[in-house]
Amino acid sequence: MLHYCGIDLHSNNHLVVVIDEEDKRVFEKRLNNDLSLTLDALSPFQASLQGVAVESTFNWYWLVDGLQEQGYDLRLVNTAAVKQYDGLKYSGDRHDAFHLAHLMRLGILPTGYIYPKEQRAIRDLLRRRLFLVRTASAQLISVQSQIWRTTGLRMASANLRKPDVVVPPVDIYTHQAVAGMPGG
Repeated sequence: MLHYCGIDLHSNNHLVVVIDEEDKRVFEKRLNNDLSLTLDALSPFQASLQGVAVESTFNWYWLVDGLQEQGYDLRLVNTAAVKQYDGLKYSGDRHDAFHLAHLMRLGILPTGYIYPKEQRAIRDLLRRRLFLVRTASAQLISVQSQIWRTTGLRMASANLRKPDVVVPPVDIYTHQAVAGMPGG
């Protein structure tokens, strides 16, 4: 008999559901996020498991890497592409984990790429850098807009970045508001 596993992963626990070829739940248990507990739970099914579907959440690395190292066939689920059908009567972790296993059994599970372990650090750093650059740009534009709004003058972003920048005088009301602030 073939089996399919879906795992609904959270920050401190995960729900493991194993189904058979007829969508019958043969195993279901909530486990703490401890790889040894997951391996113990899945070991009776390892030979018959066609795959393990894990939600692509912020903390999937430890689980996917650990299961792959033990020989399990992993599918990283593209959760944004998983469509729950209309009229769904049930929702929650039990159903979510079951639904992932069910979609895998049907061969229609939307998956993402499992980035090689050795390259993740660079990708994660590049993503963080992109986030910081976008945040800095948004803040700079916000300051430019505030200066333009209160003085009617446009300041180039290159000028605002200079350490010796002098902001043009603001209107009396803005000046009073800033002066009235703690430390102003």
